[in-house]
Amino acid sequence: MNTSHRNIAHFDLDSFFVSVERNKNSRLIGKPIAVGGASDRGVIASCSYEARKFGVKSAMPVKLARRLCPDLIIIKGDMDAYSKYSNTVTEIIADSVPLFEKSSIDEFYIDMSGMDKFFGCSQYTIELRKKIEKESGLDISYALASNKLLSKVGTNEVKPHGQLEIPFGYEKQYLAPLPIEKMPMVGDKTATLLRDMGVETIKILSEIPVDMMTNLLGKNGIELSRRANGIDETPIVPFHEAKSMGTENTFDTDTIDIVFLHRELARMTEQVAFELRQSNKLCGRVTVKIRYSDFQTLTKQCTIPYTAADHVLLAEVKQLFNDLYQRRVLIRLIGIRFSNLVSGNYQIQLFTDTQEMIRLYQSIDSIKSQFGENVLIHAGGFGNKLTAAPKQMRFLKG
Repeated sequence: MNTSHRNIAHFDLDSFFVSVERNKNSRLIGKPIAVGGASDRGVIASCSYEARKFGVKSAMPVKLARRLCPDLIIIKGDMDAYSKYSNTVTEIIADSVPLFEKSSIDEFYIDMSGMDKFFGCSQYTIELRKKIEKESGLDISYALASNKLLSKVGTNEVKPHGQLEIPFGYEKQYLAPLPIEKMPMVGDKTATLLRDMGVETIKILSEIPVDMMTNLLGKNGIELSRRANGIDETPIVPFHEAKSMGTENTFDTDTIDIVFLHRELARMTEQVAFELRQSNKLCGRVTVKIRYSDFQTLTKQCTIPYTAADHVLLAEVKQLFNDLYQRRVLIRLIGIRFSNLVSGNYQIQLFTDTQEMIRLYQSIDSIKSQFGENVLIHAGGFGNKLTAAPKQMRFLKG
């Protein structure tokens, strides 16, 4: 028995938002539905496979989706419910395996290596899938392979409600006939470049000399060449619920100026939220801390739907601060912390925002990435003045 290779399973909840809505309302089963903005200015966050047959897809404007599928049922979305179901599946997996990575709100990589000594990796993976579906009520697909790349590609090929095992040694053979767009790292621009060269399948891609790939795509060309040959040593990143990002400010001059404090909270929230988005993270818990001039320190936290949006986080931060600040005594320190982090991006908030809001965040982050995070700030965080500048401490906990 060969135990020199890894056994990595990629689990992906099928049309996650839609599945949750159907769990809540069985009358939606079998109908073309989409989760997204209610108005024509909104965008689609997720859609059922019935809707996809009409050409509807994620990030598409609602107006276009309705034109493609006149019978499309648009649901605004319930992030509280989606977070709850995601946590349920996470807990099931955490109770069943020793090592897993939560790569997004609805995707997981699980290291099954060593299970073949007991029940067998294949059988254990099948049993875990049954357990998830029974206890959560959600459909989930998976692929089992020797690395994360193959398991991810395999899952995408068998969705919805599918399962697949790619035997060790067959990685390159499995990838060979697939179109290049199926390969992670190949976006629209790279795909166009490769197709213009006559490269249409991953097999042809795998045969291009590494030197030529380097000339075409730089360092990315080397990695893409390795992946086209089925090679991927990317490790499982263990899921840590307690990881957090935050910042604290200790003021040289204690203050009771509420306007200033609210502005400072806005500035701090915007800075850390930008770091979340840059790290491709979403947070599920917000904590605010204050320290009075007599050194009494108070904290308050709340659990929220996963997000990395400034305006959502700021509303929670201000509410927590207002709940905490009851003594009307001078304050020497305030702090915020965003925790319960999972991998994910701003697209998860598509059903609450318009196309304009999404483009605004993308533009803001692009400008901050190029010119520094302080070049643009929320109006509520502008103009803070004290007799002495605050001392700021940034932190990342894991």
